[in-house]
Amino acid sequence: MADLIGIFASAIGPIVAIAGVGYVLATVKQIDPEPLNMAVVYVLAPALVFHSLAVTELAAATLARVTVGVVLFTAAMWGLAELTGRATGEREPALSALILVAIFTNSGNLGIPVSDFAFGDIGRETAVLYLSVQSVLMYTLGVYIASRSSGSAGLEGVRRVFYIPLAYAVVAALVARALDLVPPADTAAMETLQLVGDASIPLMLLILGIQLARTDTASAVSRAWSATALKMVVAPVIGLGIALLIGFENQTVARVFVLETAMPAAVTPLILVIEFAGGARSEGVLVSEYVSTCVFLTTLLSIPVLTVLIAILQSGVVL
Repeated sequence: MADLIGIFASAIGPIVAIAGVGYVLATVKQIDPEPLNMAVVYVLAPALVFHSLAVTELAAATLARVTVGVVLFTAAMWGLAELTGRATGEREPALSALILVAIFTNSGNLGIPVSDFAFGDIGRETAVLYLSVQSVLMYTLGVYIASRSSGSAGLEGVRRVFYIPLAYAVVAALVARALDLVPPADTAAMETLQLVGDASIPLMLLILGIQLARTDTASAVSRAWSATALKMVVAPVIGLGIALLIGFENQTVARVFVLETAMPAAVTPLILVIEFAGGARSEGVLVSEYVSTCVFLTTLLSIPVLTVLIAILQSGVVL
């Protein structure tokens, strides 16, 4: 029990506190999270990604294994979500919404800070890499899934990936490393990048709190149980299986990978659903409300789940 309390205080408590400030702020003030989110997506997060990947001490083989792991996890969860949705009678567009919720984790706003607090620099670097790979999948595969119910015209949205700086930050960092063009860590350029990137972590958490405060969950709670179970119960087991299958040489990387797969539902699928499904309803419930409810429920449940999981991972019982 003492260990769990210590882990909560050191790894989960600070996350809850900062997100809680955002939640309270959004309840007393009219705050639009979109400008804050834009600053993260187009400035702060790319700086975090570039700096983390450029100076990381993770081996190239480890980077490749994490990339393969994210792809395998996404494919496995897609298959399970598709089967679960059809078995429970879900139809489009709710079926695609269920799949989006199941396969994409909140590896940015929540995953990076939690991994940083729980596993230090390696945790942060691994989480950044996980986010980078998932971001590319989200704006390609995710757009495809979201557009299934609206016809092939929706596939044009895949082009959006070329407007997301995260993808370019990943490429730039890898090219700079390959050509040995990364400036020393103590230069003004790298220190500036680190300063800008570090600012993204608290801002991500504030945005998470603001988004949760704006979520209407009352009408869709009864519909969200299958997606919640997939995220909070099944996903960590799948993540552990993939980590064991891949065989990460670095145990900390393996543990952070599993931790990332256990994160709650990401917020971006809600944006995709709103764009492609519009005001569509499923059994009287707006699909957007269904997704936002899944995000809210899985985020709340992640507090005890992640606390216990971090304790298990740090103990070395499974990895």
